[in-house]
Amino acid sequence: MQAPVGPQTRRQRVTLIVVLGALIALGPLTIDMYLPALPTITADLLTTSATIQLTLTGTLIGLALGQLIIGPLSDALGRRRPLLIGASLHVLASLLITLAPNVAVLGGLRVLQGIGAAAGAVVAMAIVRDLFTGRQAATLLSRLILVMGAAPVIAPTIGGELLRLTSWRGVFAFLALYGLVIIPIAARTLKETLPPERRRSATIGATLRTYAGLLHDRTFVGLVFVAGLTMAGLFGYIAGSSFVFQEQFGLNQQQFGLLFGAGAFWLIAATQLNAYLLRRFEPRQLLLAAVGSGTVAGLVLLGAAVTGVGGLVGLVIPLWLVLFTVGLALPNAPALALGRHGEAAGTAAALLGAVQFGVGAIVSPMVGVLGNSAVAMGLVVSGGLIVALTVLVTVVRPWELESIDGDELEPAFAH
Repeated sequence: MQAPVGPQTRRQRVTLIVVLGALIALGPLTIDMYLPALPTITADLLTTSATIQLTLTGTLIGLALGQLIIGPLSDALGRRRPLLIGASLHVLASLLITLAPNVAVLGGLRVLQGIGAAAGAVVAMAIVRDLFTGRQAATLLSRLILVMGAAPVIAPTIGGELLRLTSWRGVFAFLALYGLVIIPIAARTLKETLPPERRRSATIGATLRTYAGLLHDRTFVGLVFVAGLTMAGLFGYIAGSSFVFQEQFGLNQQQFGLLFGAGAFWLIAATQLNAYLLRRFEPRQLLLAAVGSGTVAGLVLLGAAVTGVGGLVGLVIPLWLVLFTVGLALPNAPALALGRHGEAAGTAAALLGAVQFGVGAIVSPMVGVLGNSAVAMGLVVSGGLIVALTVLVTVVRPWELESIDGDELEPAFAH
């Protein structure tokens, strides 16, 4: 079988970005769309806010676990089959959630939903690595995050509008419908990018050896944790924002959706600025600048939360700065990490994604445990970024990484 041929025309590349972005968006849509309904679900299922936040944790656990399983399978079976099976599982779980009688069943099905959504995340990243390296990969990831970024922009708003027409269960019916639309589109447009001669063994022993090899790469592990800890700041905001803005500041569901979408705008803007900055700077330089400035913004956010200076505006401005810096970091950390292990792109992407969502699963309930306040959210957001910067400086040491040469700027399929 011939090596995969990457997108040759602008139209083909745009199609690839849109379809991969829509698949990656399964995760953010699953996480974000029900956020405006959290207080309603809490009351409807006769539970507590801390308990209902565990359903978010369940989703993140599913996303992490699913990637660890689906990533190696995509290295062994090719990209298409694991992708389509996982997306179908997501649809099934979404439909079953519409019938969930209590919070325990809801939490279990959210884990299953996360496992299904993981296929889109890990396989899309592997496809990018199959076709591109270096700045090309980081640039394409920036474009993908633009598409993916539309999910957190519109998801809470859609969720809020759906709640005006139906119950919270209707939100999950919408997620099932989204999956039913995207699956045939992906099946029709995405070609297999991993030829049989490049596939790896699917045995447990071979998979464990691949993971062991990845874990022996200090720089790769450091980059994975930087990506995960940066996401921790984002997940701290996701987990706490619904309660902070609706209960502490008195916004209604629709107002919260609009404010949440406004914050996501800065995340998206940064990813697109990153694509232009990559013409002048290397991913390692942008990653260091993003995490460093994000840590400062996180500390300002915490200060505003503790003192109450500026009220809602005083809290939102540094929060948007945090989201902007996270948007700069998100494409560059994965591009640097995956660029080190193209021979096992699916497994490497799985480990990267699992750590990102695993950290999110740990972080999300911490906001509730600390009291679902602005201070709790500020502590989690700033804490994640502080540790991310520490790992970046002490473990990754980006100034020691090799510069990206001209060869790496070409699509991988050209080699």
